Amino acid sequence: MPKIEHLRARQVLDSRGNPTIEVEVFLQDGSYGRALVPSGASTGKAEALELRDHDTKDYLGRGVRRAIANVEQAIAPEIMGMEAFDQAALDHKLLALDGAENKSRLGANAILGVSLGVARAAAASAGLPLYRYLGGVGAVELPVPMVNILSGGLHGGGNADFQDFLVIPLRAQRYSEALQDAVAIFRAMKEALKSRGVYVAGVADEGGYAPRLASNEAGFELMVEAFERAGFRPGQDAAIAVDIAASHLVERDRYRLSTEGVELSADEFVRRMETWVRQFPLISIEDALGEDDWAGWKILTSRLSPHCQLIGDDLFVTNLSRLKRGFQEKIANAILVKMNQVGTLTETLAVMELARKHGYRAVISARSGETEDDSIADLAVATGAGQIKIGSVTRSERLAKYNRLLRLEEQLGDQAQYRGAEIFRDFLSQKGQTIG
Repeated sequence: MPKIEHLRARQVLDSRGNPTIEVEVFLQDGSYGRALVPSGASTGKAEALELRDHDTKDYLGRGVRRAIANVEQAIAPEIMGMEAFDQAALDHKLLALDGAENKSRLGANAILGVSLGVARAAAASAGLPLYRYLGGVGAVELPVPMVNILSGGLHGGGNADFQDFLVIPLRAQRYSEALQDAVAIFRAMKEALKSRGVYVAGVADEGGYAPRLASNEAGFELMVEAFERAGFRPGQDAAIAVDIAASHLVERDRYRLSTEGVELSADEFVRRMETWVRQFPLISIEDALGEDDWAGWKILTSRLSPHCQLIGDDLFVTNLSRLKRGFQEKIANAILVKMNQVGTLTETLAVMELARKHGYRAVISARSGETEDDSIADLAVATGAGQIKIGSVTRSERLAKYNRLLRLEEQLGDQAQYRGAEIFRDFLSQKGQTIG
């Protein structure tokens, strides 16, 4: 059994030019693993703590040298000699070393770097790709890509209220075909924006276009126009997903839509969403309401759950206890999965297993501050999650994951599976749509 011999950590940069932590793990048999930890801009209050230095002389306070010191001085001496193949034991040791529920002592960024780095080193020792090491021989399913086309909110500089308008490819029979369809729609969106005089050069944090929208509804209209320009039938060949990131809209228990100059109660906001689901090929809504608005989420779920995927991100923050409350109170029907929200690989897998047990869909997700680390692509295949949300089809930190999935599809060959539109069949049938 390979044992951990040495850890090394360093400060590197993420896709926003902010520091993040990179951890290297060396095993006694010569195997090696490396992990880079992403960072979010739109973060939930209940997320595990990302440790920053707050020293204004070092990257305006964004440095992670304390997290690096924790890896090399607090964690490394305690895990030397541990078996790399026993991921659960390693992660439990990391949790015990920190001792805080939100990982505030050592930092979730330090802990995840070690957790994921050891998994990569163990996979190398076993002579296996990460997805096969984590998922075994049954790991053969490629995920449906949920691809960012338009960005707003904190990702787009406040140009629109909602954070992401995304395409879900429906007609594709393979992952590689779905990616090609998403690229076609992304290119068609540029022409749609130019025709309306709202095209802005450059892209937002996750690679999507960031036009200034006259209303939130205009985002849905543009998505439909881009589908049609690319030759796709809305609701049959492609559908819309939206990340509202509503926690950032909450003011005095109401939802302020600055683009439209209105404030809505949770009930009023849900009624608007009902209208959008009826009017547009909208089949997935993420963070529709605030992270603490459990009563509003209950209303939302009772009205829209049969018609739409309702994803909790800030609501659940990849946290077991919050997810348990969700299914106990019948709130949402899907969870966004981000490893750095919880801090270890073992906890991430436990949350996904609980979601699966209770019939909640899982969507593996990147962060807005990403790196070239492509682990989430392997995680999606390893767990058979069925869906992945990486960002747009620009910027290399996004393409690293999309391209990794292309390689995995090729490696799997005839074994590769892809459910595609089948995942959303119930929602599409509610709209009376046929697939393909």
